[in-house]
Amino acid sequence: MKTYDAGTVDVAVVGAGHAGIEAGLAAARLGCKTIVFTINLDAVGNCPCNPSIGGTAKGHLVREIDALGGEMGKTADACTIQSRMLNLGKGPAVHSLRAQIDRNQYSRMMKHKLELEENLSLKQAEVVNLAQDNDSWLVTTRFGAVYRAGAVILCTGTFLGGKIFVGEVAYESGPDGMFPSAFLPDSLEKLGISLRRFKTGTPARVLKSSVNFSELEIQYGDERAEPFSFETEGELVNRDVCYISWTNENTHQVIRDNIGRSPLYAGTIEGVGPRYCPSIEDKVIRFPDKPRHQLFLEPCGLGTEEMYLQGMSSSLPEEVQEQFYRTIPGLEQVQIMRTAYAIEYDCCDPLQLNAALEFRDWPGLYGAGQFNGSSGYEEAAAQGLVAGINAARKLKGLDSVLLDRSNSYIGTLIDDLITKGVSDPYRMLTSRSEYRLVLRQDNADERLTPLGWEIGLISTQRWEKFLHKQEQKRRELKRVTSTTLAPSDKLNQILVSRGTSPISTGVRLSELLKRPQITYFDLTPVDLNRPELPVAVQESVEIQLKYEGYIRRQMADIEEMRRLERKALPRDVDYQKIRGLRLEAAEKLEKVRPENLGQAGRVSGVSPADISVLMIWLSAQEKNQEG
Repeated sequence: MKTYDAGTVDVAVVGAGHAGIEAGLAAARLGCKTIVFTINLDAVGNCPCNPSIGGTAKGHLVREIDALGGEMGKTADACTIQSRMLNLGKGPAVHSLRAQIDRNQYSRMMKHKLELEENLSLKQAEVVNLAQDNDSWLVTTRFGAVYRAGAVILCTGTFLGGKIFVGEVAYESGPDGMFPSAFLPDSLEKLGISLRRFKTGTPARVLKSSVNFSELEIQYGDERAEPFSFETEGELVNRDVCYISWTNENTHQVIRDNIGRSPLYAGTIEGVGPRYCPSIEDKVIRFPDKPRHQLFLEPCGLGTEEMYLQGMSSSLPEEVQEQFYRTIPGLEQVQIMRTAYAIEYDCCDPLQLNAALEFRDWPGLYGAGQFNGSSGYEEAAAQGLVAGINAARKLKGLDSVLLDRSNSYIGTLIDDLITKGVSDPYRMLTSRSEYRLVLRQDNADERLTPLGWEIGLISTQRWEKFLHKQEQKRRELKRVTSTTLAPSDKLNQILVSRGTSPISTGVRLSELLKRPQITYFDLTPVDLNRPELPVAVQESVEIQLKYEGYIRRQMADIEEMRRLERKALPRDVDYQKIRGLRLEAAEKLEKVRPENLGQAGRVSGVSPADISVLMIWLSAQEKNQEG
């Protein structure tokens, strides 16, 4: 192939999905000349699977992306069709926002934001080769253009070596029938980057007018729709509803009768699929005792008649899909517009990365999103933002920004990937965080906006708005802890009606708010001097008071973790020579190369006893250096 010099950039981003968007915008906004490559310009910010943003734990990630200065939350708010806060029956640690979005509008808005961004060029081109040239990277496209870049961020999603499966049919393809990235995998392997094969899937899209909605249960959005972004002003409006139905024994029998035609069970698919989002045939075979499985019918947008069948991904043949879909109440006459499929793709082993998402052995090369072995739009966007920030900072001679488990779900996500590795596509869950009461979605701005401001991704106007909110909270905490309510019939009626005991002497407002049964709203009739405050401030004060003891305990655990993470491990240590360290631990530590003692303790196969050995060895090393 004949090549030509296409010029020099600071940062080259390969892919314009959710990871590539955040990576490109972050790098450009931090002053780097950035180019974002995409195989198809119409697929920028595409949602090839579910038409939604957020969900359990994923909503936390979107709030954190927004708190740092990313775009996903703001764009999702502008495209929201229906908004719901999940897990309201549980504690605030697991409350998570999920929004149905107009997927085409979301894609158009994200593409336009990239087009308008200063320092950023958006280019439709397939990257086919990467090569190192001293301190630079040479990025070659299929048309022979060679770009010289200071840093490269790989955000290839499911395009890298993509292959579609529907029954006995299999062909090379990216998602939604687009071209795959067919040549880049060979280039990465020649560099020495370890790749593996993963798989994911998506359900069929069906024609709305072919659905009998009288057979379905309606799922409404929340009465008060909350935004993802701390910058979004005004109330969001729910503009459509979702629907619920269930599979049945007839559905399951059709699937069992045709299971031999599933590429998953026929052995055609090599890639490992997501554990927490199995296909419907997987559910039927793996859980034979379950008489039915729930599915959701969700709108793909306001300007389309396509509906998404959440919970019904499949790779069975097209005619079998039509057959089993039509056994479901409400779908008896359903027309499939887009056939469900499975897609196999290449991704890297994330143990090759450090906490900046940079490859340890290839300086200036970063990975983000599904390329790193994760799944989901939100996980991808979070990694893209971190990779974009750190690529820009590296080129400017600044230290990397390293999020950790104690300050964010993003830090937990990255730490899990680079420390524990992945055996299947990684999905963020609230249970993955040991500090989830501290890492709530409502306080994401408190935790991360100061860092976003320090980095340079938060505007002065937004910073001042944030400081005002924090001052409101400080004053309100002071007010409720110093205000005493005298006993009265009105107050006691409120308390008794909420299932808690009345009072006979004066009680501080803060003590009443600590009661599990009592909310800010409940005390409105008797809290006569309450200032006008945003709901978010009221909720934040109430949560801090109610969970004060638990939060204090978790903060102590965080401090212990930080104490261990302050003990850095040398990069060139030979773990095989450390006396007392078990062989398995030494091998795992050699592979992961943890940066500190805290990270070492989270490596799979490393025991508390091994950490004690490392602590003794570190102390001995420090004494030798002092001597």
